[in-house]
Amino acid sequence: MTLVLALFLTFAALSPLAFGGGNTILPEMQRQVVSVHHWLASRDFIALYALAQAAPGPNMLVATLIGWRVAGLGGALAATIGLCLPSSLLTFTIAGLWWRFREARWRHWIQAALVPVTVGLVGAGAAVIAAGTARGPLAALITALVTVATLMTRFNPLWFLALSALAGVLGLV
Repeated sequence: MTLVLALFLTFAALSPLAFGGGNTILPEMQRQVVSVHHWLASRDFIALYALAQAAPGPNMLVATLIGWRVAGLGGALAATIGLCLPSSLLTFTIAGLWWRFREARWRHWIQAALVPVTVGLVGAGAAVIAAGTARGPLAALITALVTVATLMTRFNPLWFLALSALAGVLGLV
């Protein structure tokens, strides 16, 4: 199997699992890319994720960056299409049914049940990124402080990203 096809199939398998947004599949994406296929080191995965989050556009731009890094333009297209196509087809199919049964009691139960699942998946994604970035006691402390500050204040998280980058440039972490 070619590398481009492997990228497409890997991201296509992740696509329908992206309930509540792309960040919900981050732990499995990291596992597939780093541990299963060995396309990137954990540090490279985190760097591409940080770049994707800082860039304007969809938050799952990380798939495109991974594909580009692994197999160039063909890889970027394969990863992006693999991640977007299955979930888009599923969304278009289910949207009609969702609208048709908008007053059904079971629909409201499903919607309420998906909230904690989505929150848990996003939390797992955050844990994967945090574990990969905390390479020492000071980095772990910065990660914890930024987490608390992000949750407790209304500051734009990009300020925390900039301060953390400055700490890295100054050689503090």
